[in-house]
Amino acid sequence: MSAEEQLNKAKMNGELLKKTDIGKTIGKLRTHQDTKLSIKAKTIVKKWKDDVVRQTDKPAPTSIRIESPTIKKISPVSSQTSSPKTPVMEGPPRTVKTDEVSFKSTDADLLLKRAISIEKTIYLEFGDINQDYKNKVRSLALNLKNKSNPGLRESVVSGELSVEKLCKMSVDAMASEEAQARDRKLAEEALFKARGAGSAQAETDMFKCGKCGGRKCTYFQMQTRSADEPMTTFVTCVICGNHWKFC
Repeated sequence: MSAEEQLNKAKMNGELLKKTDIGKTIGKLRTHQDTKLSIKAKTIVKKWKDDVVRQTDKPAPTSIRIESPTIKKISPVSSQTSSPKTPVMEGPPRTVKTDEVSFKSTDADLLLKRAISIEKTIYLEFGDINQDYKNKVRSLALNLKNKSNPGLRESVVSGELSVEKLCKMSVDAMASEEAQARDRKLAEEALFKARGAGSAQAETDMFKCGKCGGRKCTYFQMQTRSADEPMTTFVTCVICGNHWKFC
């Protein structure tokens, strides 16, 4: 059964719409540039509105509102306090173009299915729309929209990275491969300096520097893993300051 069919068959009520914010999610798709997706979203929203009307036995629901995705300009002299659900964003408005997200190359139904699955998984994890739920949604949204990390989006859409695993990943785990490599390098340098500061170092010509080709080096050894593993050797080139390690 497709995501569209599941949404059309769902019996919607006001309480469920408030709890999950699914109405806002689908409502924003009504103005999507993909005409097919826009029509489907309008049909689903109309069906949900009719469900709520029938359940409340009123001519029109007054407590349910599907917000329009229209971007409003924020006046710099406005005295009104921004709502937590519509935070003030600095700089130009974000769009699919500025975020470098291409919807034309991906099936609209698949994108909708992934979005619904992610929100459902997070809601089941926290059981309510609490602060932890909001923090997790915000973190995932920022990382998935990060234009310097297209690999994360592609792996989620393709199914290579499951929604369940995505929702359990830490911020560091969601970082791009370049960012993770940079963090590992910084961590290794910090470890090297910390180990070297308290360990006796010997000078030797046994090692050749891969940067300058010199052989005047200092080194020390530390047990950085389990006792049955080989010791790690930390080497520093005296000539150019380059350092490396090996086991």
